[in-house]
Amino acid sequence: MKTIVIVGCGSGIGFEAAKILSEKYDIIGISRTKSPELEKINLKLYEKDIVSDNLDDIAFPDVIDGLVYAPGSINLKPFNRLSEEDFKHDFTINVLGAVKCIQKLLPNLKKSGNASIVLYSSVAAKTGMPFHASVASSKCAVEGLTRSLAAEFSAQKIRVNAIAPSLTDTPLASQLLSTPEKREASAKRHPLQRIGNANEIARLTAFLLSDDTSWITGQVFGIDGGLGTIKL
Repeated sequence: MKTIVIVGCGSGIGFEAAKILSEKYDIIGISRTKSPELEKINLKLYEKDIVSDNLDDIAFPDVIDGLVYAPGSINLKPFNRLSEEDFKHDFTINVLGAVKCIQKLLPNLKKSGNASIVLYSSVAAKTGMPFHASVASSKCAVEGLTRSLAAEFSAQKIRVNAIAPSLTDTPLASQLLSTPEKREASAKRHPLQRIGNANEIARLTAFLLSDDTSWITGQVFGIDGGLGTIKL
């Protein structure tokens, strides 16, 4: 059975991915927090803050077949209110955390012979949106990292892809969806007239980890209700 590591499995997309993938694979989960819902999933859980904690005390198996890096940030402010620390914080969570995990697990991924890494970008990396300067900058870096590593790791048969969602109904987005009016306004911005849900993103994640996508690498998949490509 394949072994998949999911970083950020405590809530949102990472949590939904853990639920789906645990039905088929051995899952190692890394999360800052535990929850009763998370404890119902069949996985081996380690409580870690990926930004500040060391991973050396985790006994990872010799072979790892997939890595999902799900931590992220939504830090929306006018540009003149964004500090240098805001940019550093978003970059650390979205990019450097992923780099840390990939570097740590690369020897294990190389031994798989058909490994897959899934990262997460944002529709804001492709479509200019006000107040997104910090998070969009870091997500653009995620897309650059995805393509660069896909090229570099291809000889080791490690695939690297990213998913770029639009606004998704997760705890991370709760402040943006905190009232019926906000939810309705957000839905209307999308050609399909609704916001996304974490399960939809998780199912694409599971697909990219499967052998059905063994000839797909270096891609960024928009799952955004049409917002990234359609203008009505």
